Order: sequence, then structure tokens, then C-alpha cells
Amino acid sequence: MLTIRDLKKTIGGRTLFEGACMQINYGEKVALVGPNGAGKSTLFSILLKLDDADSGAVERDAWTMIGYLPQESAPTGNETVMEIATGRSAEIPELEKKLHALEKAGTVDGPEYLEAHAKFEALSDPQVEAKAKKMLRGLGYRETDFDRPAREMSGGWIMRAHLARLLVMEPDLLLLDEPTNHLDLLSLLWLQEYLKNYSGALLMISHDRQFMDEIVGTVYDIAEQKLDSYTGNYTSYLEQREAHYEQRCAAYKNQQKEIKALQEFADRFRANPSKASQAMSKLKQIERMELIEKPLAPKKPFRFQIPQPPRGGSRAISLADISMAYGQHQVYKGLNLEIERGERTVLVGPNGAGKSTLLKILAGVIEFQKGERKLGHNAKIGYFSQQRSENLDAQKTVLEEVLHSAPTMREDEARAVLGSFLFRKDDIYKKTEVLSGGEKSRLNLVKFLVDPPNLLLMDEPTTHLDILSVESLTLALEKYEGTLVFISHDVHFIRQLATKVLHINGGHVAPYPGGYDYYLEKSGAQGDARAALTAQ
Repeated sequence: MLTIRDLKKTIGGRTLFEGACMQINYGEKVALVGPNGAGKSTLFSILLKLDDADSGAVERDAWTMIGYLPQESAPTGNETVMEIATGRSAEIPELEKKLHALEKAGTVDGPEYLEAHAKFEALSDPQVEAKAKKMLRGLGYRETDFDRPAREMSGGWIMRAHLARLLVMEPDLLLLDEPTNHLDLLSLLWLQEYLKNYSGALLMISHDRQFMDEIVGTVYDIAEQKLDSYTGNYTSYLEQREAHYEQRCAAYKNQQKEIKALQEFADRFRANPSKASQAMSKLKQIERMELIEKPLAPKKPFRFQIPQPPRGGSRAISLADISMAYGQHQVYKGLNLEIERGERTVLVGPNGAGKSTLLKILAGVIEFQKGERKLGHNAKIGYFSQQRSENLDAQKTVLEEVLHSAPTMREDEARAVLGSFLFRKDDIYKKTEVLSGGEKSRLNLVKFLVDPPNLLLMDEPTTHLDILSVESLTLALEKYEGTLVFISHDVHFIRQLATKVLHINGGHVAPYPGGYDYYLEKSGAQGDARAALTAQ
């Protein structure tokens, strides 16, 4: 279906990969992994002919239809959700224009025409609207949303509409760049089940290791300017990569030992007339060797000792008879909730159900209309929101912000923590005023970790992090002795941390006094996702 041969790409004098080879067969599910900046998105651009390689070739079957979901969607006009999902607003007109141009040029036998024609046929199917409705429901849309103008919705919801359109077309090869970024847990489970049973091939970039574990059977890793393949899911890849590294270390050490012995013999006997020829033979033997490079150890999550917060009371926080509404929209009515000291509670439920609102009520950053919010003894709250940057001093550097938050921390320790959250080299000397939204989010996260409160409220803390950074955060929070309430759609992160689940929907909060798997078993959420696949 798709073959890459000896691909090389250099950007700004830095080689991303060289001699890269890849083969994707029909129906194969593949993940492309590697640290931020390794070249994953660049490789996608080359496959999509949006960028050129320095050398090498990309070969694909002329009949292969490719569908691509980028991380960010294009700006929307007046089209409705359904018009995006069926391609009526932009995709079909663009395909018609392309087909006419290719027909006029007389190139109707090439792969470009064949692919455009296949997409046009898929979106012209009489059943396209019924299929789109099924996909939109699975991705969390309500029937009342179908005819809403997309511009009224958030970027995440618009991305779901574009994803629905791709699934409606059923491409032979799906290229997905971080497809789970904008999904709540139920829609993520639905997409996971859908892709597991998808008849086409899949190549995805993802920072969600559980999602990859459930779906992929092959992993390609961009590392050290190479593209290495591993058979199995993400967890299997980690195990194989470690074994591969140990094998290369052993081979390198054995060769160095052999070279040392040969060199010592040559040095000892080259001046001895009776053994000079043997000495020269040993030197030539070294010259003929294909030297093994010293392997670089695979990057691992950074572990650091998180300072423990002051001990709070047995009840960290409680809410009594809370009513909260935005205008005419009632979010909560008569809500009662208690969070005990030491609990690690995850809030789950569909987007728009009120998870972030509940976190803000707990944090005291929004006012409710009725009820009482009561902090426990000695409670110190820290609220982590993706949108918050007012906690940063615009004139301080990244490093200065962290050292100011933790005055007893050594500079080398601060550098190490920052490095594990993607602040590397000169990044730590940037003024916070020039940081991107993602960088500000990550810096606030580091500040919480080096000086944690005893009641930590976190809204999607893994956004903007790569897999290693997520693992570093997980390891830190596992050792945290305070109370944690968080929202996340990263299943691995939730599984590792949550000791209690609160399911929120329709203003109701249902507690599940166990981890994520306990919640799945008792709530039937996994079965609901599977059932949604067959619902019409």
C-alpha cells in the first residue's frame, strides 16, 4: 500500500532522519513515535506531498485513498456540523474542481485523479448522511448539534466533525495526528473500538500509550536519525527497544574489548622483528572491522523527589447543596460532595457535562448561586488550568520562575525537572512573556510539582506533553501525599493514578470508589462504546 525507501530529510542543517524505510500493508495499524522535534509531523507532510524529502522515495498503490486528520482544523465559515461531516461545505466542491482540472489536463489515469474520484464517490453515496450521523453520535455529538453552525463550537468539536468526515469516507489509509486530543473518555473509547475493527490501514502519531496499546500492531520509532520498526503494540515496543539497546551495548563492549586486545598485541610486538608481521596483521584486522557505534540509551522518564505538602485535615473539601447555572443553563442543582484527604479522584463524563465547572467550584475561582463550599483544616489549594498564565511573572525567565517557586532547589535540579517537561537548552532563559500557550501550561505544571499544595486540582494536565513527560508527571504524582482531583482523557494516566472516579452527566455526580477499571466494570462505559458502534 505504502512504501518508503531510504528517505532523508534535513531542516536548518539538522538531519531528522536518513536511510528511513517503512512499509504499510493493507489493514495494518501502525504508530509513529519519537520525542518532540524528532520529525514525526515532517514525515507525515512528506507522505502527503506537502513537503519534499532531500532524497529517497515514497511509493504508494495508485488506487490507495488517503485520509488525513491534522492536529488543528482550518478556520470555519458558515457551514454546519453536518455539512462538514458529509463534505458538502468544502470537500465535495474542492474535489469537483480538482477532477475537472485533471480531466482537462488529460491525466485521468494517475493516482491523484483516482484518489480524488474515490473520495468524491464516497461522499456522494446516498447513505452518506446516515453514516455521518452515526459517526457524529459516536464522537459525542447530540442530534440537536447536527445543524448548528460549526463556528459556534470550540476547536475541539470542529475537529470531531472533520474526523467524522474521514470515517465516513473510509479511506484505505488513515493518517491521524494526535486524534485523541479533543475527545472525552466515552468518545475516545468509541473511536478506539471503531479503529480496532477498521478494515483500512492506519498510521498515527499519538501521545496516548493506552490508545496505541489497544490498536496498533507495529511501531516505528524515529530516534538517532533512524527509523526503526518493532512488531507489537506500544508496551511491546518499549520492551523490545530495551532488549535491542542491551544487545547493542553488549556487541559494542565485546568489539571494544577485541580492539583493545589486538591493539595491545600490536603495541607490544611491533618493534620485535620476529613478531612484527603478526603485529601489523593485528592492526589491519582492526582496520577491516566495521566499527559499532556506542549506542545511546533510550530516553526514560525523569524521576525526581517531589516535596511533600503540609498535612491537611481528614476532609480536604466539601460542597453542600450547590446550585450553579450559566444564564438559563443549569449545570448543578443541590450538589453534595466530599473529598477526603489522600484521595486521587478523576472526573469523567461527556464534554460539556460540567467537569471543568466542578473543578472551578472546588478551586473557588467561580461563584455559584446557592450552597456552601467548605475547605478542610489547613487546606492549601493549587488549581492548574490550561488557560491560566496570570501566575507567571512576565519579566522572569523560565528558570527563575521555578527557582522562585522552590527557593531550596538547586539550579541543576531545576534544569533537570524543566528538561523532563520539554524545556531544553536555551529554552530555560526565555522570558515567560514570550512563551506559547503550551509552554506556559507546562511551566505552571512544573511550578506545582516543585512546591505542591496539599489539595491539587488539575484540568487536563497532560495536554502539550509527550509520552516521556506524561510518564514523568505520573511518577511524580504517584508519590504525592496530598489530595488530587483531576480531569484527563489519557487512560494510562488515569489508570496509574485514580483511586476514585466521579462520573458527571446531566448535573448528576455518581461516585465509583475504585480505580478506572472498577469504574468501567460497574458503569458499563466500555460496553456503551461498543454498543454505539452498532447503533443507527
